[in-house]
Amino acid sequence: MNNVVLWTEEEVSHWLTEEGLPEYLESFRHMNGQALLELSKEDFQSPPLSLITSDAGTQLLEKIETLKIEHHIEVHKNGHANGHAVVAGDSKSKRNGGLNGFRKDAVQIPIPEPERSPYPLEWGKTAVAFCYAVCCFVFTTVMISVVHERVPSKEVDPPLPDKFFDVFDRVEWAFSICEINGMLLVGLWLLQWMLLKYRSIVGRRFFFIVGTLYLYRCITMYITTLPVPGMHFKCAPKLFGDWEAQMRRVLKMIAGGGLSITGSHSMCGDYLYSGHTVMLTLTYLFIKEYSPKRFWWYHWFCWILSAVGIICILLAHDHYTVDVVVAYYITTRLFWWYHTMANQQVLKETSQSNFFSRVWWYRFFQYFEQNVQGIVPRNYELPFSWRPLHWNQVKYSRIDT
Repeated sequence: MNNVVLWTEEEVSHWLTEEGLPEYLESFRHMNGQALLELSKEDFQSPPLSLITSDAGTQLLEKIETLKIEHHIEVHKNGHANGHAVVAGDSKSKRNGGLNGFRKDAVQIPIPEPERSPYPLEWGKTAVAFCYAVCCFVFTTVMISVVHERVPSKEVDPPLPDKFFDVFDRVEWAFSICEINGMLLVGLWLLQWMLLKYRSIVGRRFFFIVGTLYLYRCITMYITTLPVPGMHFKCAPKLFGDWEAQMRRVLKMIAGGGLSITGSHSMCGDYLYSGHTVMLTLTYLFIKEYSPKRFWWYHWFCWILSAVGIICILLAHDHYTVDVVVAYYITTRLFWWYHTMANQQVLKETSQSNFFSRVWWYRFFQYFEQNVQGIVPRNYELPFSWRPLHWNQVKYSRIDT
């Protein structure tokens, strides 16, 4: 794709995607390479181009200017191939491939080949996001233990009225189905994540989003403690300030993954909002986003697992309906907001017109996403390669003297 003038419409679209400018795909779907090079600043001062971005096409024009320079260098290089200069009408000057009979000898100078990917791995940032998620999960578990001590007795404060509970009777085994579906979705997502080529980028997105969701959950369940949703709840006895016993209870819950079927979750009070709904929804969203679109059967299977799991939470009467609704709303919005910002280069820059930059976690977002250019491809590869590594590959450039 060096000769820009000969680019087809498909090649122009591919270039826009690679450069992180997918917002222009619709307007440029009939534009070839020659038309792309002819764009000027005036073209962005009127619709439809003036409606695409708020930077008047500055970013795109800069990349087009780079294309023009690269095209000029390519044409110049092809016109002086192999280091030979020819003067018409002077047969002597052509002797030995050089001027005035002097021989041109090729000198090879090793030049390290630059490797600059638009999707750098940056595993260090992924490790930071993982530590953030672990800290938020541990903090959530500690907060559950704190809130458990404040939950009123169900004999004193009975469950709040809930319309779903009025219509559907409790199904005892439903919550086990919810947790089994959740474990299946988490397992499928982990397997899919391990096969992704850019798993480091996707991984830190998942860790940051799930950590933030659990951090929000700490706040909501602490500031408002709801009574148990049903009289069937058997809450663990309160410890009344025995911090050593509380820490043992927290460690037991962490070891069991916070699941009821493992016997690790016997505390009450962590209702608003539902952590099970968060995991069921978030794993499905990541599975669908980072898998090929042609795998529609896979998407439908995961959607059914997620939807059935959420319904089973309500059928078990283990969460109020508002807990599930709030959890679904916050999870989907945070996922969509984050990926919209990550896929639009202009939203990665702080400006008065970028209202996303006012959210408290925007600096963390910039740290994680500043070097990622455009939409991350859904490419897959084996997590371990058995091919021998070549550490000393260099590229030689020819200079004639």
